[in-house]
Amino acid sequence: MKLLALLCMLSSCYLATAQNANTSNGVDTLLHKYLPAIRTTEKIVIDGDISDAAWRKAAVADQFVEWRPSFGQPENPLNKTEIRILYNNEAIYISGFCHEQSNDSIAKELVGRDMIGVNDFVGIMFDTYNDKINGFGYYITPLGEQFDAKYSNSGEDPNWNSVYESAAKIVSGGWVFEMKIPYAAIRFSKKNVQEWGINITRKRSKIGKQYMWNPVNPAVNGFFTQFGLWTGIANIKPPIRLSFSPYFSLYGNSSPSVTNNQQLFSSSVSGGMDVKYGINQAMTLDMTLIPDFGQVQSDNRVLNLTPFEVKYNENRSFFTEGTELFGKGNLFYSRRIGGEPIHYGDVNNQTTSTEKILSNPSESKLINATKLSGRTAKGLGIGVFNAITKAQQAVIENESTKQKRLYETEPLTNYNIFVLDQTLKHNSSVSFINTNVLRNGTDYDANVSAALWDLYDKKNNYNFGGKVATSMLRGVNGDGKHENGYSHSIYFGKSSGRFNFNVYQDLVDHRYNQNDMGYLTNNNFFDHGIWAAYRWLKPSKWYNRFTINGNMWYSMRYFPRSYQNFGININTNGQLKNLWFVGGSVNYNASEQDFYEPRIQGYVFKRPQNVNGGIWIETNSANKYSASAQYYVTAMSQWGSLAHNIGFTNQYRFNTKFTLSTNSTLDFRHNNVGFATIYNTNDVIDSIVFAKRHRTTIENIVNLKYNFTNKMGLNCRVRHYWSVVNNQSYFKLQSSGKLENIADINRDVNQNLNLFNVDFVYTWQFALGSFVNVVWKNAIFGFDSNISNTYFNNLGNVLAQPQSNSVSIRVIYFLDYLNLHKKS
Repeated sequence: MKLLALLCMLSSCYLATAQNANTSNGVDTLLHKYLPAIRTTEKIVIDGDISDAAWRKAAVADQFVEWRPSFGQPENPLNKTEIRILYNNEAIYISGFCHEQSNDSIAKELVGRDMIGVNDFVGIMFDTYNDKINGFGYYITPLGEQFDAKYSNSGEDPNWNSVYESAAKIVSGGWVFEMKIPYAAIRFSKKNVQEWGINITRKRSKIGKQYMWNPVNPAVNGFFTQFGLWTGIANIKPPIRLSFSPYFSLYGNSSPSVTNNQQLFSSSVSGGMDVKYGINQAMTLDMTLIPDFGQVQSDNRVLNLTPFEVKYNENRSFFTEGTELFGKGNLFYSRRIGGEPIHYGDVNNQTTSTEKILSNPSESKLINATKLSGRTAKGLGIGVFNAITKAQQAVIENESTKQKRLYETEPLTNYNIFVLDQTLKHNSSVSFINTNVLRNGTDYDANVSAALWDLYDKKNNYNFGGKVATSMLRGVNGDGKHENGYSHSIYFGKSSGRFNFNVYQDLVDHRYNQNDMGYLTNNNFFDHGIWAAYRWLKPSKWYNRFTINGNMWYSMRYFPRSYQNFGININTNGQLKNLWFVGGSVNYNASEQDFYEPRIQGYVFKRPQNVNGGIWIETNSANKYSASAQYYVTAMSQWGSLAHNIGFTNQYRFNTKFTLSTNSTLDFRHNNVGFATIYNTNDVIDSIVFAKRHRTTIENIVNLKYNFTNKMGLNCRVRHYWSVVNNQSYFKLQSSGKLENIADINRDVNQNLNLFNVDFVYTWQFALGSFVNVVWKNAIFGFDSNISNTYFNNLGNVLAQPQSNSVSIRVIYFLDYLNLHKKS
């Protein structure tokens, strides 16, 4: 009844704010503009000169409307935007004039491809199937740098890449540009006459304003549902989409020996190829043959004191480009592929007293990977992913006889995903996804299937969705039997207007497991929660927009059923008139039964209640100097626990080419209580030991960027991470979940970790889609129990440690079948 009353209250709030939902500042928010498609037979050279005769016959998109911060305001005529669009049998052509009263108002910076930085930009977005959900975006900055993205109901995928031509110039009274988007860079149907959704956006960074050709009301749910239409596109045919990107790599490596302090040197030569083939107008096959990921950015490794696995970002381009379908249901964590072998940690238990480990690879080797994805004219998205990793072995040597033997840590493994995603009316969709892992030999296999739905009402105001998933581990216990698990999520909410809410339920049983190809910190929970937010979208005297939202949740263990935790959270954030962003939050976490911190099933740690709060601020990033800062504090009355988290960033742009930025995080935890170690007697648990400790963590990242041109640049990223754990006193975890004081333990569980990384990258795009990359990677690792040194002593000590270095050169050349066919 209480929940029903709350929903009634929420609905009444909605009715009070819905009257003006379809108009703002006199603008009809349901307006759909039309732009006629004009075919051209004249030659257009993409050089940034918009005086070509063909442009005089083009349809013009103008009269832009402010999107943010003040939705609905017409564009200032003195700073107007004029976009012209043409097409022919092979491409779409776009030109534009972005007027400025003074060219000093143009925000410009060389940042490299697929990055916006502080730049002004213009972007054109196409919904080629006019399904109101999916689309493609092509952007350009005043200095001619490109950014492209793919859109779906999962959001924006900035890692998707296409190959298109563009040029821009800064001229008297503003800046101009031209684009040529070949049909090979976009997906569309075979219909003789087509109508595409279209919108065009312009950002003017220095004044913090962004405009849309067709109005997009931020109070109305749905982005592509508020597009205009490009009409009368006639007799265009999807071309043969076939391209090859062969690569050639040279590596020189040095690393410290695991048996002595000597440096080991090695070199390698490798080559491979990425292939992209359009099977039909909708489906695209992507393959990477003999992949090479040696130049990806180093991971931000940390000292993990939690019972859960650290989730790292994916930096390998093949696993980030065009993968929005495979992310459905959050079942795919691509770092599983080529990740740590499943028996990596078992090697120590496989050696005798006379043996030592010579090598134990921490990553599996990827043989090849394939993606097949696309969407039909009826809105059915289809995705198939497959990858194969080779078997990995650790090398163990008998110290007396010098005889070597192999221990398999990972069998030959096949990873597969199959996805169906059907778009429906009113921004709705239903999906099915299956992930499957097959291992050679006696190791277990894994399979997870899920059905998803995301449904909106006709006015796009209310949303009902969810997911039902099952998992099956075949032979996980070595007895050939299966272990089946179940999970579901259900939610209902209001997604349009200034007031929004969402009510949800999440259930994951104690046997559900998606971690062979996905990521889940833990199973065995049954959660309920509610989220509500109110947005002030019309600028006032001191802010441009402002939001306040609150969360409340209650979590239980699923089996056996028992209370876990309860919490309340209130957040607020907004943009001020000076274009600064500010925000803050307050949290209350009730007393908790933590079933995971003890590390052993069947035990519980009763964590006392705590409160947390903090604020953050971010200055206008379009200024020459910009900064951000945050401060959060957590307090727990029992044990006198107090934690401070401080973060700040600085960025200074010396000119359009050179930028220096820093990112620092300081985390101080005083009298923090958590798991320390386990005492075993004859493999029987004697006691689980907790510790009250002081922990200090400091991370500093320095990034230097210098771009020579819009196709050539240098980037250097330096990171030092230091975390020290100083245990003060110890406790024995009792069966009741409480802690009992004990004397000092006879083992050292203090920890001191230092990590130092350098990633230096030179990139040159010497031809369309073709690159030369030169990379130097440096890595230093230091771990001990010395807790007496200061931060700078630790930095000096880690720099004196043995280092791993890698220098590599990689050349990628883009070959397009259509261009090769024309030349031949």
